[in-house]
Amino acid sequence: MALRQLTMAPRTRAQLAEKMAAKDVPEQVATDVLDRFEEVGLVDDGAYAQAYVHSRSRSRGKRALALELRRKGVDDETAREALDGVDDEVEEEAARELLRRPLAATRGLDRAARQRRLAGVLARRGYPPGLVMRLVREAIGADEDAEALED
Repeated sequence: MALRQLTMAPRTRAQLAEKMAAKDVPEQVATDVLDRFEEVGLVDDGAYAQAYVHSRSRSRGKRALALELRRKGVDDETAREALDGVDDEVEEEAARELLRRPLAATRGLDRAARQRRLAGVLARRGYPPGLVMRLVREAIGADEDAEALED
C-alpha cells in the first residue's frame, strides 16, 4: 500500500502513516515499514520539503508554504531548512508578478479599494504584511503614474 502511494506522488512519512492507519494497518507494522523506507531513501521528508518549496515558491509566500508543509506532516525544523533556500528577492519578485493581473482589474476603483483588494491577493498567498503593503503602494503608484502619462 505504501509503495502504491509513493508511485502516485512523493509523500511525507506522516502522510503515509495516515493512509496506513486509515486501512487499519497495525501501528508497529506501519512504523517498521516507514523506518525501512526511510533507510533506503524512499521516504525523505527533507527532500520532499525542498521539492515542494521549489515548485511552489513562485506563487506562495514563505508563511503559506510553511503552513502547507506542516499540514503535510513535515516538522517545523525541516520546513525551516527548506524555506531558507527561498531568497527574499525571489519571493518579492514572485509577489510583484502576482500583482500584475489584479492591478489592471482594479483600475477605476478608488485608491483605498485598490489597496484592499491587492493586499488581499498577496495576503492570501502568505506574503508578509510589510512586503504586501510596500508592493501594493508601489504598484498602485506606478500604475497611476503610467495612467497619467497616457492621458
